[in-house]
Amino acid sequence: MHIKRFALIAALLAVVSAPAFAQEKAAKADKGERIATVNGTPIPKSYLEFIMKERKAQGQPDNDEVRAAVRDQLIMTQILSQEAVKKGLNKKADVVQQLEIDRQQLLARAYVNDFAQSHKPSDADIKAEYESIKSQLGDKEYKARHILVATLPEAQDALAKLKKGEKFEDVAKAMSKDPGSKEKGGELDWASPSGYVKPFSEAMVKLEKGKYTTEPVQTQFGYHIILLEDVRDLKVPALDEVKPNLIQRLQTKQLEVEFKNLRAKAKVE
Repeated sequence: MHIKRFALIAALLAVVSAPAFAQEKAAKADKGERIATVNGTPIPKSYLEFIMKERKAQGQPDNDEVRAAVRDQLIMTQILSQEAVKKGLNKKADVVQQLEIDRQQLLARAYVNDFAQSHKPSDADIKAEYESIKSQLGDKEYKARHILVATLPEAQDALAKLKKGEKFEDVAKAMSKDPGSKEKGGELDWASPSGYVKPFSEAMVKLEKGKYTTEPVQTQFGYHIILLEDVRDLKVPALDEVKPNLIQRLQTKQLEVEFKNLRAKAKVE
């Protein structure tokens, strides 16, 4: 239920590796420097450099030891792919199908990367997105606990226990259906009101510190009894701290629009 600050949309396309069976054809076409030749088939150095570039972009080291390991992997891949061709596996229907799927995924990834490179958000766009998020977060964040139950009678029963003097934490542990907070006595992380669904946040911000809602609060998750423990000023990260995330967020939005437009123009039967 709690929305993390500056959360990003999940990745749109999975990263896929180049099909091993395609290496022989590409190697024959490459006239550059080779790292090895396997049964007469060259392995271009460009393969090694491509893999190292990908790894470096992921924060992995580039040194002689790693390069030697990658070279060995490329050699073994070439050996295995040659053996597969000898057995005719490259002609099997499921292998041919997988190769075509891999080819399409690689092309799709290339399109996404090219789109991202040619549609970089401006500083003005980044600033506007930052201010928009700041306005949604507000200037306060709240520390709360809650008891979540499925039905109104259960919520009324929880309230009755609280009114009799039972501790909020104990009632939450005994009755709450929220797996994320139940064992912590209903404890929730510090969050701005925008991090919760509207009925929950509206009820929470009206409470005085140390007080709980005297009527159950209904949301799509069930019925809540909410206890407000504390309030503090919200410290929003500086623009420079979150700029990379904002760029990715904006590019993701652009990609969603692009995908929608392409889908609308495509003839899908």
